[in-house]
Amino acid sequence: MRSTAGSTEPTGAATRPEHEDRVSRFSTAERMVHRATGWLMLLCLVTAACLYLGPLAQLVGRRHLMVTVHEWSGITLPVPFLLGLLSPVFRADLRRLNRFAVYDRQWLRAVRRRRTSPESRPAGKFNAGQKLYAGWIAGAVLVMMFTGLLMWFMGLLPFVSRTSAIFVHDILAWAITFVLLGHLRKAFEDPEARLGMRTGYVSRSWAQRYHSRWLREERADDGAGGPADRRMT
Repeated sequence: MRSTAGSTEPTGAATRPEHEDRVSRFSTAERMVHRATGWLMLLCLVTAACLYLGPLAQLVGRRHLMVTVHEWSGITLPVPFLLGLLSPVFRADLRRLNRFAVYDRQWLRAVRRRRTSPESRPAGKFNAGQKLYAGWIAGAVLVMMFTGLLMWFMGLLPFVSRTSAIFVHDILAWAITFVLLGHLRKAFEDPEARLGMRTGYVSRSWAQRYHSRWLREERADDGAGGPADRRMT
């Protein structure tokens, strides 16, 4: 590739979508869905704590406001996901999350045997832990919405008592809290993963180390003129 006068950079370098040492991981649509869902989930948990924990409820007060915010943040929780379905990149990653491959089972076996080297934990764009988390949290949110609607609209299902709905809702809320804390802990342990969700790009060396199968897929797509140009959708 030719260089312009007075410059050591190739003429096409400024127009390339990513640097040689960076690789596109998440599109703008995916990052917006993740961010909006995270804020709505946080709002649900904070308002639930203000309703459930006595000392906090007394400190905050405004119970009717907390109930209203909690109900509507819960009802709107799936909205970012549904809007994200308009993005082909988002839908492609959903298919990745729903596909459990042989190397995912190898990843889980390596975790159980406490192997820490990335070579012993092969992964595609998402590792087996991320796939299990995504599936679990999606199911938990659906159950929370269902039980919340039963509590909100009494008589929706007469054969299900309000007490039963409250019990399931409360137990699952605690489970979600602990799982989310584990998710945040893992995220804070990996600054590069957070960078990928914040900017959309990760270092090529990180991708090669922790998601080598995905990086090979990206290289194959680039060489074949595949979806590499659609990742910013």
